[in-house]
Amino acid sequence: MSSLLKISVSAIFLFFSLTASAGDLYRPSAGAGEAGTGYVCIMKKGFWSSFQNQASLADNGSLSFGFNYENRFGISELGTRTAGITIPAGKSSIGAVYSHFGYAGFKRDMTGLACGLRLSDKINAGVQVDYFMEKTPGEDYNNQSVTFETGLILMPAENTRIGIHIFNPVPNSIRKSYLPSTLRIGVGTDLNKLLFAGVEAEMSSGSNLTIRTGFEYEAAKNFWLRGGFSTENSSFSFGLGYIVKTVRIDLGFRTHEQLGVTSSVSLIFNIP
Repeated sequence: MSSLLKISVSAIFLFFSLTASAGDLYRPSAGAGEAGTGYVCIMKKGFWSSFQNQASLADNGSLSFGFNYENRFGISELGTRTAGITIPAGKSSIGAVYSHFGYAGFKRDMTGLACGLRLSDKINAGVQVDYFMEKTPGEDYNNQSVTFETGLILMPAENTRIGIHIFNPVPNSIRKSYLPSTLRIGVGTDLNKLLFAGVEAEMSSGSNLTIRTGFEYEAAKNFWLRGGFSTENSSFSFGLGYIVKTVRIDLGFRTHEQLGVTSSVSLIFNIP
């Protein structure tokens, strides 16, 4: 990569860091399906949602693995590649996720091990241990961090789910490198057998409160349309998904008022 391109990518990354949620850059992409709803997903059942709120892992009843690629603003150096696997184990389920963001001059790798457990008919809980390794321009060494995240899902009614999730509840005063802390609270409901709608609030250290709304509509058998809106950068989202036998294919798109469109694609394989 030429020096000019390195400088350009670094400048765009800095701008993106200042205008986007701090927590977003340290978390794996939640999947193209979730991107289509504007990442209104911490209360929602789903493969990638389980790595945004580990309590959802308890709802995964089959062995599954998936791959996701997110292309920020059409710049490959800002792409994120993510892979995950979930394994059911009775009333609980375990999962593992790996995510790589960036290029040789700036990159961040994240590995997480998670577990979700059904505590009762109306409560799920989950926890995940995260390891981050980051290389930044001008440094000859890698920053390494270990933290955890935890979440709950409450089901007060048959068609309604409330999600609560905390990322990195560890003071930065005991760390060598900075990691943001994030609190997310959301509620979602199945308005009927075809339509899901939800709203979510996120507060991350160093950032303003973000409100998201999103929906998912099954327009035909095994075919979904999605949309969403986030107050962060007045971002709109849309996407679609389709299931072919045991494979789920999702596409998602998010807008940014200055930088353009972020696209993502994911494949999920379910093994009965």
